[in-house]
Amino acid sequence: MVKVISLSDEAYRRLKVLKKEMSFSEIVIELIKGERKKEDLSRFCGAFKDNADEWEKIKKRIYDDRKKFRLREVKFNA
Repeated sequence: MVKVISLSDEAYRRLKVLKKEMSFSEIVIELIKGERKKEDLSRFCGAFKDNADEWEKIKKRIYDDRKKFRLREVKFNA
């Protein structure tokens, strides 16, 4: 069964860019599947409340790794 829907010009352009070789129906289904994969991160709130020392170690490592990170310079030929 086929249904007709209306999209704004912007929504149509965005879908068209995403779809490539897929049909519009296929890309809509893929996008909906992606939405279902998202998890509610609030379930992790308080995960380290009983182990604050461990969290501090993890946080320190994250910040240390960020300090080491450097962006590469990329040159494009015009």
